[in-house]
Amino acid sequence: MRSVAWLFTLLLIAPAISGCFGGDDAAPSEPEGPFVFEQGAIPTTTWYHYPGSVASPFAIDATDAAAVAAANITQNLTGASTPFFAQGTYYGTGYDTFEPTIGVTSSGAIFFTNYNGLGDGTHIIRSRDQGQTWEDVGPFGQIDDDSGQTPNSNDPYLYVDKFTDRLVKFDMHVLAAMFVEYSDNDGDSWSVPFTVEGYYQPQDHQSIASMPAPAGVTAFHEVIYVYCINTGSSANGAQCSRSLDGGHTWDVQQPGYPVESYPQCSGLHGHVAGGSDGSIYRGNPSCEGPAVYRSLDGGYDWTEHTITTEVPMQQGWHSHEVAVAVDEAGAVHATWISLDQMPWYAYSRDQGETWSEPMMVAAPGVTETGFPTIFAGDEGRVVVGYIGEVNDCEASGNNTTGDNSSNCGWGGYMAVMTDAFAEHPLITSVVVNLPEDPLDITGDCGNVRCGGFGDFIDVELDDEGRPWIALAHNAAGTEEAVIGTLMTGPALYGEIVQLPELPAGGATTLKM
Repeated sequence: MRSVAWLFTLLLIAPAISGCFGGDDAAPSEPEGPFVFEQGAIPTTTWYHYPGSVASPFAIDATDAAAVAAANITQNLTGASTPFFAQGTYYGTGYDTFEPTIGVTSSGAIFFTNYNGLGDGTHIIRSRDQGQTWEDVGPFGQIDDDSGQTPNSNDPYLYVDKFTDRLVKFDMHVLAAMFVEYSDNDGDSWSVPFTVEGYYQPQDHQSIASMPAPAGVTAFHEVIYVYCINTGSSANGAQCSRSLDGGHTWDVQQPGYPVESYPQCSGLHGHVAGGSDGSIYRGNPSCEGPAVYRSLDGGYDWTEHTITTEVPMQQGWHSHEVAVAVDEAGAVHATWISLDQMPWYAYSRDQGETWSEPMMVAAPGVTETGFPTIFAGDEGRVVVGYIGEVNDCEASGNNTTGDNSSNCGWGGYMAVMTDAFAEHPLITSVVVNLPEDPLDITGDCGNVRCGGFGDFIDVELDDEGRPWIALAHNAAGTEEAVIGTLMTGPALYGEIVQLPELPAGGATTLKM
């Protein structure tokens, strides 16, 4: 009986013993951590990193615990700094472009400048399906089905007034005259062109923005429009004008800087940006460094606010470009390219009076950048756009339009911050094109005027908080307008949530 009992006991405990001595393996544990996403592995075109500083101007890989510890960063990856799975892409439009600008209305329609030169003038192309298809919406003139109302534009420019949803087309003609046309119905119909002429020539590098009328200014329209132009003279600096009646008539141009700052050290400027508080800003170097100029009376009187003297401006093609944006809480955000050819960023929470320490915001591995642009959403949420290069085509011996097995050339980058005011803001960076599909293979595109990029590119947010960046695909010499975006990622308006996924784009969507 004892032997039978012992056998029965052995049968009961055998499974447990076999598990201890090499039977069934234990189930593998699931990977954990803030950078493990249910959507899958981090794409090779996405980076999570912290910005560089003046003392150490290099990106810090946030997914590398050793690198984070060596940088003495205490990570906070919760709340507004929570990482989100993100991936970029781009869509071709089938139209060419030059100095691309974009706008997005509350309907979700996206608008892009299509450059046509003398005769036809600039047209506006529109997408109502998040960049998948595009159509030409003019404005068309009376001569034929192609000619625009404004028959030529050396500098096309497009702006969506976020306060009224008005689409504003702002063209410069032969450096001498400018014209404003607008649409209040997503480009289905357009106003006649309204003449905007200044007393300085050339009238160049024009930019326009809107804001509610500040205290003490009586307007005859829902917003005030302010434009600024380059006079072609660093000494004279930028000149600005305002319209109180919706862009129909314009005041005489005024210096876009404080008169005591004459002469200026640079006349060119980035895109003008208006705030909900009635302020308006333009980025422009002062004689000390990158700066933002501010007006609180609708573009008449301006004050000068140097951001930093520690991170100077690039001395090449983008030595004039300080891009500026205003978030929904009134904070001012600025970006520029410095001597290291990298994009730097700073913010002000007191209308430009004081500024944060500068931060280098390029993705890890990027060696040269150009064409800085910026847009801001809700408080502390920002997207910085630029083109960047990892491998130089000339250095790799591949500067043709053929095989790109060396994966050299320029890409369209977006650096997204959901909490720019954090001590160490987490940056989610994406490049919208694959390494084997460069946007341009010019050896020094970041430091010269190349292809459809011209003087600048543009970035904006739609109402759900998805960034869209206006770019050109120049590698085959076609200068096709392409629009980059997040297939998915964090929303920069409203609750910080995962954006609905868009289809993958890329080279297969090119039409030229």
